[in-house]
Amino acid sequence: MMKTLLVRGMLAGLIAGVLAFGFAYAFGEPSVNTAIGLEESGSHAHSHDAGAAPAEAPAEELVPRDIQSTLGLLTGVLVYGVAIGGLLSLAFAFAQGRLGSLRPRVTALLLTGGAFAVVFLVPFLKYPANPPAVGQPGTIGSRTELYFGFVAVSLLAGILATVFGRKLADRYGAWNGFLLAAAGYLVVIGVVAWLLPVVDEVPADFPASTLWSFRTASVGTQVTLWLALGLAFGAFAEKALTKKAAVAA
Repeated sequence: MMKTLLVRGMLAGLIAGVLAFGFAYAFGEPSVNTAIGLEESGSHAHSHDAGAAPAEAPAEELVPRDIQSTLGLLTGVLVYGVAIGGLLSLAFAFAQGRLGSLRPRVTALLLTGGAFAVVFLVPFLKYPANPPAVGQPGTIGSRTELYFGFVAVSLLAGILATVFGRKLADRYGAWNGFLLAAAGYLVVIGVVAWLLPVVDEVPADFPASTLWSFRTASVGTQVTLWLALGLAFGAFAEKALTKKAAVAA
């Protein structure tokens, strides 16, 4: 059954990845192209300023932009979706039956919603995604470390909240246990977010509409991926478990 769930989780991730790619291409790529155009025009204007130091020659583009926005984007989203789908199936195999007498669809949706919040939404609120032309090249490494460090803290806090929430539910009831676990998670995340440095490298003259479009498209892409993943895997898992129960009976 574990192998069956893993395969179906990866298949669900593949389906979700295709849908997320469609959303990202339709709604995210226009703002990316706009930001790239602003970056190139800014570099061109700087190179022609009177008295300005000679601009460095732009690095040769290893992958053409049209491939980046199509095949490259599709490949990245599909790999991400399949990986997340496989991990979700493992988490589902552990959680099913331990969260009460919930249907597999409901368990899958609860896991997916929790993972979306912990892995993406909470870190995004602290360190939102930025389009090209936003951010200093010299801080890429530190910004990446801060983001993934916060993701790791959020994930660990989410796992601990789930474990302790189950124990608290046995003692104080399901609803009270959930509220206490959620409050503990929010307190930990709030303290860590307060301690971590704020990163704001958006240029003063960068169009707010482009930044808003890019960030909303980023959120929309993730919502599309996780929602499709939860719905597809929930249907696959319920069908597999129902079939197994029928065979056993």
